[in-house]
Amino acid sequence: MTLADTRQLSGADLTVPGRAPASLRPRGSGTGPRSRPRPGRRPRHWTADLFLVLVGTGFGAVVGEVVTAESRGALAAPGGLLIAGGRFAGFAGAYLMLVMLLLIARIGWLERAVGQDRLVRWHRRVSPWALGLITAHVVLITLGYAQSAKTGALRQFWTFLSSYPDILAAAVAFGLLVVVAVTSVRIARHRLKYETWWVVHLYTYMALALAFAHQIATGASFVGHPLARAIWAVAWAATAGLVVTYRFVVPLLRSARHQLRIERVKQEAPGVYSVICRGRRVDRLAVSGGQFFQWRFLAEGLWWQAHPYSLSALPRPPMVRLTIKATGDYGKAVRGLQPGTRVLVEGPYGAFTHHARSTDSVALIAAGVGVTPVRAMLEDLPYNVDVVVIVRASSYQDLVLRDEVAALVERRGGQAYAVVGPRQTARFDADALAKFVPDLALRDVFVCGPGGFTEPVIASALALGVPRSRIHYEAFAF
Repeated sequence: MTLADTRQLSGADLTVPGRAPASLRPRGSGTGPRSRPRPGRRPRHWTADLFLVLVGTGFGAVVGEVVTAESRGALAAPGGLLIAGGRFAGFAGAYLMLVMLLLIARIGWLERAVGQDRLVRWHRRVSPWALGLITAHVVLITLGYAQSAKTGALRQFWTFLSSYPDILAAAVAFGLLVVVAVTSVRIARHRLKYETWWVVHLYTYMALALAFAHQIATGASFVGHPLARAIWAVAWAATAGLVVTYRFVVPLLRSARHQLRIERVKQEAPGVYSVICRGRRVDRLAVSGGQFFQWRFLAEGLWWQAHPYSLSALPRPPMVRLTIKATGDYGKAVRGLQPGTRVLVEGPYGAFTHHARSTDSVALIAAGVGVTPVRAMLEDLPYNVDVVVIVRASSYQDLVLRDEVAALVERRGGQAYAVVGPRQTARFDADALAKFVPDLALRDVFVCGPGGFTEPVIASALALGVPRSRIHYEAFAF
């Protein structure tokens, strides 16, 4: 195990107090005072409760709408119970599909309160219920109508496809949802490139559009109930409006406002590169240290996809910097970006910020390129906060932004440690963590790195008495 204090971590590129690091200073800007960027918006946690209340209320309205549309006579008829159950399953499944879309619509106020990784986890938990209910809808409706018509299920299903309006479109929608679900299974997801997975998931929007037409045309709850039809249409239109606004309109407006372009690409460590962008009114880009953007580089082969990367420093007008590990085809292409390349941004996102803390002492623990949000957070933390930083790397050369981190910690009067070496010899467990930070149980703990690093560190922190509510981490895995 190798331990390095802030003096050993310091180097030629040391950040000078009151000045931007050399990699961020505009050329020819001299050493004048830096401009303080607009602070990131503080999350309003009550908005998450409001969202859950609205979702629950909406689900209750759907249940009430379906139940009141049924009559005793219809339920008592052959296949009546199956048909009623199928209608309920269809409406409930469709409603949960809308909820799934809202959870990943990147709604700013909700995302700041909850964090994108938690919203994605909620999305994944809701997904099996939505698909299961829609599958139950297909099965129960087919069996119910077959029982009513005294025919076989397959024959009835063919009758649906050939005779009922919009059923063929609904069948296509169901098939698309199944494809999306299969590609979301953990094993399949890990075998797919991010770009392939992303394109497949775009079919969800097409599936929902086809399903909506089917429900409006054939839903028994809407026959003779124009108000119910209007309410359901408004719910779908509002969901579509929120998705379009936050996934497309807001990012395009923000990108047009800031006009980011590549200034240069700089290697920070083996396989790790900083992309430095120049833009307009960057001081108005409200972002907290630790947050990330979805970056879209308008270069050949890259323009059609966006990837999440954290800022590795707060904006220093007119510059913005992200630091990435150049893995995969996309990462390798990014390191070859040419100056002047246009950049579109979506964000900022993430709850991995100092706003999440509940104490005035923190431990920031990172591995590899996971140090980038930690480095930005060091600039953003109030100066009355006591800081201990621990970084993990396979070799000293792999300590990303080590000089900048060391200087920022030194400026604050904190402590910085580096654990360097192979995992087998440079162990980083609960005993080591307790040695570095004896009062860890009294601190907020922020952890950033690959899953194989983050999960053991969280387990160690819990074992050392840190309440789960004071352990903060964020994952960007799709």
